[in-house]
Amino acid sequence: MSDGEDAAPAVKKSRVFYGSLEEKERERLSSEAASSAASGSDAVKAGIEAGNINISSGETLEMEERVSERQQEALAAFERRRRARQITVSTDDAEVKAGLRALGEPITLFGEGPADRRERLRSVLSVVGPDALKKSRRDEERAKRSQDECQQTWYHEGSASLKDARLWLAKYSLPRAMRRLEAARAQRDVTEATRTIRQQELHKSLRNLNNFCSQIGDDRPISFCHFSADSKMLATASWSGLCKLWSVPDCNLIRTLRGHNTNVGAVVFRPQAGVSLDQSDVNLASCAADGSVKLWNLESDEPVADIEGHSERVSRVSWHPSGRFLGTTSYDRSWRLWDLEVQEEILHQEGHSKGVHDIHFHPDGSLAATGGLDSFGRVWDLRTGRCVVFLEGHLKEIYSLHFSPNGSANQSRGRKTHSQSEPSSQNTHHRWSLPVDRSV
Repeated sequence: MSDGEDAAPAVKKSRVFYGSLEEKERERLSSEAASSAASGSDAVKAGIEAGNINISSGETLEMEERVSERQQEALAAFERRRRARQITVSTDDAEVKAGLRALGEPITLFGEGPADRRERLRSVLSVVGPDALKKSRRDEERAKRSQDECQQTWYHEGSASLKDARLWLAKYSLPRAMRRLEAARAQRDVTEATRTIRQQELHKSLRNLNNFCSQIGDDRPISFCHFSADSKMLATASWSGLCKLWSVPDCNLIRTLRGHNTNVGAVVFRPQAGVSLDQSDVNLASCAADGSVKLWNLESDEPVADIEGHSERVSRVSWHPSGRFLGTTSYDRSWRLWDLEVQEEILHQEGHSKGVHDIHFHPDGSLAATGGLDSFGRVWDLRTGRCVVFLEGHLKEIYSLHFSPNGSANQSRGRKTHSQSEPSSQNTHHRWSLPVDRSV
């Protein structure tokens, strides 16, 4: 064999490139472009479209930084798991749910069991810290304690005039209640046949009632009317701001009372007006939408006194049966009791969540019933200042509320009160039975 045949074939060594081939590729492409510009450009485009040539944008990522980030994430996850193992979580599923709720997390996930829920709570606490749950619970307890304090009944020391007025009301109401109960017992002894005959006679007289006369009271709507105790006068209130006195039964105008500048909500006679009061005494009271309350006599068309205190609309005024006290209701969510003998406000009572529209006193003088725009009625004991009965049942505002004229509907059920919502497509009228006063 020849020397050429004995020699081993030369091995073609392949080049190993370290790093990016971007620069080499660019040099190759530029050399090819120089030799054949037109054909080379088309070839590059075809290669790029075919996916055989990939030219990067020049952005690079250091491998050491990427590895460092992964290591940090792994260390952080490991640290979280270590902290989670050290956190003690209650085994009571209700407490676990409460803890998740306090942290703002869903209390349960789809397909999640109590054990999974505990692990999720432990995982959340490992991130936010175990003290976050204690802090949220302290905040909840503080908010609950504050809410309980707001709902608690609290008392403050009243004035000496209020104490004297309550003692006076007790001495006034107890004898009247005793007489009312005695009359009720006497009525109970009446035979059923006699009561039936009396009811039939009453119904017969009511069926014979006719419209005696009619009168135009004002050029604006009439908002309220009230008869005097002797039934010889009628007082009307109007949205024009005027109150008028009419004679009964001929309906002649006696006097126009001028003093209000806006809608008058009510005008009422004092219980003794026309019976035992002089015409120069205070015989009427009225209220208006601007919060004003005025007192009138029967000799002048100007008010004799103004009562100031309410900041918003005063919707109703009502006289206590004694004629000494005047009750006013306002849209400032309160009603007030005024003592005309000492000429001052003795009670500013809150309790309704919205405006108070109507007030009425029990014939005995011991109770006051109020109805408000919150759809609830309340019965107040004037001798103690407490709300003794809470009336619920209306779905809309209460605009009228009255006690039964005799103070009780029947002896077995005790006192009753009536209320009515404003006329609408869903008129409602309710009757409530009040507990019998055991102190009499």
